[in-house]
Amino acid sequence: MITSSKLCVILITGRTIEQGVGKEQGKLSKEYLESASVCYVDPEDLKKLGTKEKTNVQVSTKYGSVIVKAMKSLRGPHAGIVFLPYGPWANAVVDPETGSIGMPNLKGIPAEIEPALDRKLLSLEELLEKQFGE
Repeated sequence: MITSSKLCVILITGRTIEQGVGKEQGKLSKEYLESASVCYVDPEDLKKLGTKEKTNVQVSTKYGSVIVKAMKSLRGPHAGIVFLPYGPWANAVVDPETGSIGMPNLKGIPAEIEPALDRKLLSLEELLEKQFGE
């Protein structure tokens, strides 16, 4: 569903190979940070948004919003589903409540995605300051 350059999607988070490789170099490494600050979008959904791969998009849920770099998903097709790797950027848009099990719900979250060409992808430090005010 398109509403003024926004798509209503389902957000799924999880691990990626790139994130795992980056994590081995350290969670503050360039490789890890670049692998965790992206979202994977179906190529047809990128067209619907009128945006291209490697451009900034905003992913929003009722829990928050975050700017990430859109990447063309190589798996699919899966129109209407956006994948965000685990990490600080995903944490900004998932429910922080764990329902007493120690893990938040990381799959099947209603979300919106929209182009954010004029908005900046925050660094880890900026993101944490925005989230926690410290």
